[in-house]
Amino acid sequence: MAKDSDSSSMVRLNIGGKKFYTTIDTLTRREPESMLAAMFSGRHTVCQDSEGYIFVDRDGKHFRHILNWLRDGAVPTLTESEFLELLREAEYYQLLGLIERIHAVINKRKEDNELDTELTRIDIIKCIQSEKVRFRGLNLSGLDLSKLDLSLVDFSYACLRNVFFSRANLQSAKFRDVDAEGSIFHNATLRECEFAGANLRGALLAGANLQSANLQDACLIDCSFCGADLRSAHLQTADLTNANLEGANLEGANLKETLIC
Repeated sequence: MAKDSDSSSMVRLNIGGKKFYTTIDTLTRREPESMLAAMFSGRHTVCQDSEGYIFVDRDGKHFRHILNWLRDGAVPTLTESEFLELLREAEYYQLLGLIERIHAVINKRKEDNELDTELTRIDIIKCIQSEKVRFRGLNLSGLDLSKLDLSLVDFSYACLRNVFFSRANLQSAKFRDVDAEGSIFHNATLRECEFAGANLRGALLAGANLQSANLQDACLIDCSFCGADLRSAHLQTADLTNANLEGANLEGANLKETLIC
């Protein structure tokens, strides 16, 4: 069924078994570059079931939050784990505005807990003014390092859980054997980075530039590489179980003995 030209037209959605009512205007106005906007842009045909519902094969747990964001820009108050679940849904639907807002909320929480880490964002900024920077083996968990120039920095063996590297320049940085579970590398520059043996389980690398990066033997379970540039990346024997590679460019990537399920 093609989209009706009336933007106020009612839409029935079945998201993983949960049913929602909304309008085409809600789905297309706030995030015009999103997957949902594309579905109802008039350029595509969407199929309905016998009851008039359009089925989307995703968990519907957080879709009400998606709709509230699209309606009035509201971001809910959630636990950290719930925010990460919502972030994954926002990434799937390509809701870039919501992704940025979620990052901002989580970053604020991280700032409040920075005293638990060995260094703060301000410490990092001071350090990277030096010619050669090493944070090998340090605990930097939860820090907001987004939008910083961290090229050539050595993070090897560090604990980087839930660190925000969104839009950071990390070209040729070293992440050998780091624990970066749940970290955010959204739209980061990671060309020629060293991730051999790293734990990146559940990390968000959507839109990241990973050209020629070395991810050999890395744990990439549940990672999101949506729209990532993985050209000529080294992924030998990496574990990509349940990883989202939708829209990723894997031209020339080495996938020898890579586990993809």
